Amino acid sequence: MEAVEAEAEWEWNYLSPDPRALLEALQPVFKLKSIRPVYNLSTPTLVYIDFIMFGILGVDEKTQVLTTFIWQFSYWLNEFVSWDPDQCGSPVISIPRTNLWVPDIVMNEFMEKNSAPFVPYTYLYSDGLVYDDKPVKVVSSCRLDIYKFPFDVQNCSFSFNSYLHLMSDVQLTHIYDMEERLQESKEVMATMGEWELLGFTMRKNQYPTDNGEPYQELQFHVSVRRRATLYVVNLLIPSGFLITVDLFSFLLPPKSVDRSLFKMTLILGYTMFLLIMSDLLPVTGNTIPLINVFLSMCLALMVASLLETILVTNLLCGSAHFSAVPPWLQLTVLHLLGHLVMLPPKSRKKKEPAVGNPEEVRMSSLMVEVPGQEGSLEELRGLRKELQKIRMKVEEHVIGSQSSKDWIHMGLIIDRLLFILYVLFIIFSFISIIVIWIQSHNPN
Repeated sequence: MEAVEAEAEWEWNYLSPDPRALLEALQPVFKLKSIRPVYNLSTPTLVYIDFIMFGILGVDEKTQVLTTFIWQFSYWLNEFVSWDPDQCGSPVISIPRTNLWVPDIVMNEFMEKNSAPFVPYTYLYSDGLVYDDKPVKVVSSCRLDIYKFPFDVQNCSFSFNSYLHLMSDVQLTHIYDMEERLQESKEVMATMGEWELLGFTMRKNQYPTDNGEPYQELQFHVSVRRRATLYVVNLLIPSGFLITVDLFSFLLPPKSVDRSLFKMTLILGYTMFLLIMSDLLPVTGNTIPLINVFLSMCLALMVASLLETILVTNLLCGSAHFSAVPPWLQLTVLHLLGHLVMLPPKSRKKKEPAVGNPEEVRMSSLMVEVPGQEGSLEELRGLRKELQKIRMKVEEHVIGSQSSKDWIHMGLIIDRLLFILYVLFIIFSFISIIVIWIQSHNPN
């Protein structure tokens, strides 16, 4: 053991700088790469971990995976190394990674093998500091919340810890300010894609183990925000235009066949639009995004307006053959909904009895003036009844029966009610979209 300590405490002094001689003198240290580089095993090795995000490559909502490209920095002290930089000619030398002890730091969220280029070298300084810098393509698991898609802000974590060493052996820490790392990441960010980096936060966690000793975890939280302009231009604005056109179609006459054909054309066009743009929508089984609800509600309102147009057209054209409106429909639709949409039912005027008709009085007087003509009177009475029936039929045909008027009025009430629901849905939807968009730009 004394011989090992003697080799470990070996200091090299050279009269002439020679990198080859320095490398040769470090060979005893390379033989100790299998053990943690401390004189006393009760002394923990302090490992500094940091990273700069170079690119956000993408987010897979279906598999809940975030793909990023980072530059990972870590450094620690190797107590077995020290030399005089003035006499040895250099304060730092690059050493193959396999020749030195490297802490077994892993990222818990890692889902795939690192496909970034392998860097075989590390820097070794004269005071024993080992600086390790390597690129890492991180395919990490992340619990994505796409409820506010495309105005969503995702918070993912990168958790670093030693795979085997407990806190008594390896301790993790962070030295640089997270705001500085955030600004550096934004400056070197190479990708100009769908996602925008918002911020970094960091905290240390300790978790107990079976033997009672805790192990330490360094957890970085990364906040990214989706750029919503693409989805607003390609999804929300066209949907808003189509549903607004469908709203103005209520101005067309209900009896016109063109109104139902126009609405049918809009539904077919909107269905094709959703099929074409389905690739832009997230695919996940956890939650249903609000945008899916919005698009489904737009399609549902279009279908409801078409069905309502068919119903109203049927009431306007065929209500003369319908039976009287049931009392519960008169109460709920004609009176309650009619006053709600400002189409109250008209007051019904009672028809005067037929006996008060001037023509009937004149006919009676004629009958009185010709006595003894019973047969003629009977014929005149029969003719009067037939004339009254013909008159009633003509009035029903020209003016319409009261039940027909009620059915027609009910169709107009339903038409205006759906129009008001359309207006309220459009106003509420656009206000909600604007509020959520503003909140996504001010997550705090």
